[in-house]
Amino acid sequence: MTGMFITFEGPEGAGKSTNLTIFAEALARAGCPALLTREPGGTPVAEQIRGVLLADHEEPVNPDAELLLVFAARAQHLHALIRPALEEGRVVISDRFTDATYAYQGGGRGIDPLRIAALEEWVQGSLRPDLVVVFDVPVEVGLERARARNALDRFEREPTAFFESVRGTYLSRAAADPTRYRVIDASGELPEVLERMQPIIDEVLERWRA
Repeated sequence: MTGMFITFEGPEGAGKSTNLTIFAEALARAGCPALLTREPGGTPVAEQIRGVLLADHEEPVNPDAELLLVFAARAQHLHALIRPALEEGRVVISDRFTDATYAYQGGGRGIDPLRIAALEEWVQGSLRPDLVVVFDVPVEVGLERARARNALDRFEREPTAFFESVRGTYLSRAAADPTRYRVIDASGELPEVLERMQPIIDEVLERWRA
């Protein structure tokens, strides 16, 4: 892989999607156009799987089935979009990736992280993000933002304890690997968050130019 793979992570209402766009625009102004994508989704087939994952169903979705659907979408995403772009030397920025699986299906659903790791190795091989940007926000603040922006999907209606586990998992993973993770306090207003994000933009540009 000759490109750079960056992922934006965080619990509901952390503002990662908004900041991802701003981040990419800053890179483009500096001459570094990035390919933006998202998970679950990113390709037509993976987007169909996303629809199944987020939709309401009369039949409860088994956590194992949910986990396998996430990785099915990821396998297609990697094959059809991410790996080819990285091989072309592009910067790829994904709105969520496997850290979200550890946070939501691991922390939130309680699935053993070793089982997630086994699927991660099978689907991704040695591929891991070069940089993971985690937008952190208190759960109640994030949920209030999520409720204000649109109708809630199946995940966004989970109880507060679910999201406390999600947030805790993100922070634990970031603390365990500070060379690859950058945590941004996203609880303030947008200008404050952008100021905290600027050093990461500078870091990416420096690495890209090297």
